[in-house]
Amino acid sequence: MVDIATRVYNHKWKIDPIVRSLIDTDFYKLLMCQSVFRNKPQTDVVFSLINRSNHVPLAKLIDEGELREQLDHIRSLSLSRGESTWLRGNTFYGKRQMFRPDFMEWFENLRLPPYHLERKGDQYELTFEGKWHEVMLWEIPALAVLMELRSRAVLNGMRRFELQVLYARAMTRVWEKIAQLRNIEGLGIADFGTRRRHSFLWQDWCVQAMIEGLGSSFTGTSNCLIAMRREVEAIGTNAHELPMVYSALAEDDAALAQAPYDVLSDWHEEHDGNLRIILPDTYGTKGFLDRAPDWLAGWTGIRIDSGDPATGAEIAIDWWKSRGEDPTQKRIIFSDGLDVDKIRELHAQFADQTNVSFGWGTLLTNDFRGLVPNEALAPFSLVCKAVSANDKPTVKLSDNPEKAMGPTDQIERYKRVFGVGAQKAIKVIV
Repeated sequence: MVDIATRVYNHKWKIDPIVRSLIDTDFYKLLMCQSVFRNKPQTDVVFSLINRSNHVPLAKLIDEGELREQLDHIRSLSLSRGESTWLRGNTFYGKRQMFRPDFMEWFENLRLPPYHLERKGDQYELTFEGKWHEVMLWEIPALAVLMELRSRAVLNGMRRFELQVLYARAMTRVWEKIAQLRNIEGLGIADFGTRRRHSFLWQDWCVQAMIEGLGSSFTGTSNCLIAMRREVEAIGTNAHELPMVYSALAEDDAALAQAPYDVLSDWHEEHDGNLRIILPDTYGTKGFLDRAPDWLAGWTGIRIDSGDPATGAEIAIDWWKSRGEDPTQKRIIFSDGLDVDKIRELHAQFADQTNVSFGWGTLLTNDFRGLVPNEALAPFSLVCKAVSANDKPTVKLSDNPEKAMGPTDQIERYKRVFGVGAQKAIKVIV
């Protein structure tokens, strides 16, 4: 096992690039990329970095030259033969050849497109422009680079024994969390922590700890590279990006109202089983489900990613019942800001009503809260989102207004079209 503290102390970053591979990304990005490659290949999209935690002055902490060096390194990456073989030949969600030959041929020849980086005060403006299926693959590595460079900036001033103690304390914290989860009967939990991880080595360590500590309760990781290396399941379905871009492309209000269902119609043609998971909160969960076509009720499950998770689960269960479906045969995946206490609470509340599982993210792979002075290593909320499509702005409403994004006039329009009324603001954890 890698001695992380010694690796950090030696500062040999040339042999430790932050992003090691094009598949050092979340599995859902590749699934979505194939869908976009097939259905919207001519769509031009702009992605932009958004630091929701503007008290973290990234441009003061991170050297611009180091940031450019890491981003340039990512642009030099291409699939290795072994990575291509794994994607082409492996079984994902019970399906062999999940990725079609034409998509794989394109992916094997891909180099990520250029980026635009500019300092604005104490923050960086980082954007990516181009064809949707190309620039979308910048999201996860861009976030990983910013998060880890911030970690390295803090760790750079620490000495050998200080680092050893820091990582020993962090490892103890993770292991104690795992020990608490081990006693939950019927638990199903996956690592969803790539985008805001402390570092690649730390995420890899956390996955190994989950494998040993949780056994069959650990269902896999969203990180493709770690899944391949550790021989565990790659986990993921789809994200808000799809309805946000489809909706931006809508020509009028009627098309806008239909756009989130068009996304899932395209998805329905490509995937079945456990990949048919609805993410309903982009423009309000209840309204989305109330207006959903009947065929969506037959899908496998729903992911709850904003708002009060218990309320979201109750809405989903009631919706299935209203459509003549048995909730005990469905799956609810909780994935927003989870930590041990919330996981235990939600499992106890809903495990007898439906199949419950969890995507554990930042507070698995980046919980260094209280371990250094001034919370200098505490996780913070950094996102990289599609902000426009074919020169039209994207909008996200969410079940939590603190996560809403887009121009004010368009937010109001989307609220009107999707019937979103007053919402309760919930503090964004990460």
